[in-house]
Amino acid sequence: MEISSDLLIGKQSVHGTNGAIKGVDAATGEPLAPAFGGATLAQLEDACALAWAASDVYRELPLETRARFLETIAQNILDIGDVLIERCVAESGLPRGRIEGERGRTVGQLRMFAAVVREGDFLGVRIDPAQPQRQPLPRVDLRLRYVPLGPVAVFGASNFPLAFSVAGGDTASAFAAGCPVIAKAHSAHPGTSALVGAAVQKAVADCGLPEGTFSLLFDSGRDIGQGLVSDRRIKAVGFTGSRGGGTALMKLAAARREPIPVYAEMSSINPVLLFPNALKNRGAAIGKAFASSLALGAGQFCTNPGLVLAVDGPDLDAFIQATSAALADIPAATMLTPGIHRAYVSALGKTAEHSDVKTLARGGEAKGATQGQAALFSTTAAAFRANAELQEEIFGAASLIVRCPDLATLFDLIEELEGQLTAALHIDEADYADAAKILPALERRTGRILVNGFGTGVEVGHAMVHGGPFPSTADGRSTSVGSLAIDRFLRPVSYQDMPDALLPDALKTENPLGLNRRIDGKLQLSK
Repeated sequence: MEISSDLLIGKQSVHGTNGAIKGVDAATGEPLAPAFGGATLAQLEDACALAWAASDVYRELPLETRARFLETIAQNILDIGDVLIERCVAESGLPRGRIEGERGRTVGQLRMFAAVVREGDFLGVRIDPAQPQRQPLPRVDLRLRYVPLGPVAVFGASNFPLAFSVAGGDTASAFAAGCPVIAKAHSAHPGTSALVGAAVQKAVADCGLPEGTFSLLFDSGRDIGQGLVSDRRIKAVGFTGSRGGGTALMKLAAARREPIPVYAEMSSINPVLLFPNALKNRGAAIGKAFASSLALGAGQFCTNPGLVLAVDGPDLDAFIQATSAALADIPAATMLTPGIHRAYVSALGKTAEHSDVKTLARGGEAKGATQGQAALFSTTAAAFRANAELQEEIFGAASLIVRCPDLATLFDLIEELEGQLTAALHIDEADYADAAKILPALERRTGRILVNGFGTGVEVGHAMVHGGPFPSTADGRSTSVGSLAIDRFLRPVSYQDMPDALLPDALKTENPLGLNRRIDGKLQLSK
């Protein structure tokens, strides 16, 4: 299958004329054909106008049509075949097995949201029937449903070129909610984005949807991304990337005449807490598992375990020894882009040179120009508290162990951390009482608390939370993974004394959609 370098604006394929970008082979640094033309502001205007025109039509289509659309996207992605896998491997430097798994996750979450749409519970229907005889005043008829926000801008992520990109979780949940999507391709994987974008565009046509339901734009600079967030017709933003990029979009969105929500996943160091009994009984085994998690995917996960907190002593030393030995056997891995590799090497150098930091171990030596070598450092609790730079995320396979004099100090450090996506507790039964004491603090600081594991590996399901307090995400009340992600792109609307003929089907008295509904506060299940 030939990769088109065109922008996708509704049903049209249009060449961008505002500069150009090329994909880069992550392993060699060599440019990959073709060159993708950047969108102009006029082309952005066309995409936004089409999305706005599609919005009211798409959101009221039958739920079955919306669900079938999501499933059609999934099948179209699978139908691309090896061309997609090979291009994604080249542009990302990630191994084939990882990309095949990510494709499966992408397809799986599209199908999951199709099931969510068919079920209809996301509409949140509530009905308080009129009570004209109520004293001292009659009660009006009130009916509530959730409606989509409107067109959504989705920014592709560098580290998940499929699952958090053109047809990834943000796009899938926005489509499921009833929102058109304008996707901005990430410059690190334009070829991958073009292939997936074509699959989505074809699904729009296959299902007979309004053409503005989807557009894909390439940006040779920052004008298009900034223009998307600033455009009055865009009603929400999905973003996964750096803290600087996310906060810049948040500022743009807040400065609008009508501010809009930016659901940005940004920065997290994902603390690992090693409790005394677990450390004593299983320290070496935990260390080996930790090394594998740390180096997975060259450490380029938002849930990478970048911080370890433990009470200092011989048991911690045994953990460090096992981790160091395991890291030494893990080869360096190609990083996503030359720029990410340069930033990682720079961050390692600054950390290693810090006067309060000790280098404990390094992974296998880099053999390629863009390979990242794993690294393990340590510092004291006092130094960690005094040096804010030690609490910053290093995007790559690096982690910092903080030697705490006692559990009380460890608990105090948790309260001082910024918001996190995950926190991992390694405990034995004898640690349960101490673990219970720290849970409230972890609930305040994180979106997912896990036991005897590591945050790498995010299950796509109904009970998953992939979010957390700022700066891990812009809005810690939401998740970007799992079926609950649909809520980000919905808002409640109440209809008072509306004639049944004018009500949306979800709220009609006869319940033609067969939805579960809350009547007078009591849940009534459809038959």
